[in-house]
Amino acid sequence: MSSAWWLGQSCMLGMGSRSRTTANLLRERECVLNLVASDMAAAVDRLAPLTGSDPVPEGKLAKGYRFEADKFGAAGLTEQESELVQAPRVAECPIQLECVVEEAHVFGGTATAFEVRVVRAHVEERLVIPGTDYIDPVAWDPLIMKFCEYFGEGANVAPSSLASAWRMPHQRLREERASVS
Repeated sequence: MSSAWWLGQSCMLGMGSRSRTTANLLRERECVLNLVASDMAAAVDRLAPLTGSDPVPEGKLAKGYRFEADKFGAAGLTEQESELVQAPRVAECPIQLECVVEEAHVFGGTATAFEVRVVRAHVEERLVIPGTDYIDPVAWDPLIMKFCEYFGEGANVAPSSLASAWRMPHQRLREERASVS
């Protein structure tokens, strides 16, 4: 997957049109977005050179990919049953979003953007701002891939005037933490 972004319950996923994931999404019309914490980089990297395509496509073979039917086992992760969709969740992921595919948009001849709707969210309690449905952006440290490299342990480099204007609950939490210190 090359990109993902969302607003509310809607999410856009971008990926190559010839990928096995694209074929699976078009066929099954549902998925789980397992949002990975930065401390899971090793598990993600164990998954990186694997494909569910057998035989392995020539382009992937040239890049060192290999076929693996059991990606959970190969990555050392635990498969967890979903509640509303058939796709499994990754138990080790602190945020898991069960989704259904609303639309698929092919563009540029080689890419597909999937519009998915989140039908169930599973979030570790430690990541939720008490008394809200919001994720604490200070507590949540996602693994980010930029230009094929893993990044995490991000720091908030500056407060945002937008967060105050939008009355984001993490601003209140930040103020409460500062007054305790």
